[in-house]
Amino acid sequence: MQKKVVKNFILDVDGVFTDGTFYYTTEGKIMKKFGPEDNDALSLLKDKLLLHAISGDKNGFAITKRRVADDMHLPLDLVSTFDRVAWIEKRFDLSETIYMGDGIFDPLVFKRVAYSIAPANAFYATKKQADFVTNARGGEGAVAEACLHILETFFEPFDLFTHKFTV
Repeated sequence: MQKKVVKNFILDVDGVFTDGTFYYTTEGKIMKKFGPEDNDALSLLKDKLLLHAISGDKNGFAITKRRVADDMHLPLDLVSTFDRVAWIEKRFDLSETIYMGDGIFDPLVFKRVAYSIAPANAFYATKKQADFVTNARGGEGAVAEACLHILETFFEPFDLFTHKFTV
């Protein structure tokens, strides 16, 4: 069987990079919990795939921007849950795109892209539609696990412990 050609990895933020929890005070949303391994694992894909993060969280977008765009240096856009297929289709070839999401409407995207990934804590119906479900939960290494899975599935055999890293 011939491997699919993939060129893009689009990741939802909340529930994928984070545990999906929003912390509120009377002043509004103040905090999100991001996983520590995800950035390092994404570095393994940077020379193989175009990476892009999206979030539908208008009220917490400044928090997301601080971590994903400013710290991790990933392109980031605010994209409504309902506009994701059209947004991706306008910018990327769906047949060459991997999408990782966790929400109730993410199967709408899953059905259109080349390959779909959901974290272990994704909505139950979303996990049923995913091509791959991580053992790790969002915010707890799900993106890192997805990166290693992508390397093993679409690229050369990959062994994290024998890989030669460049600094």
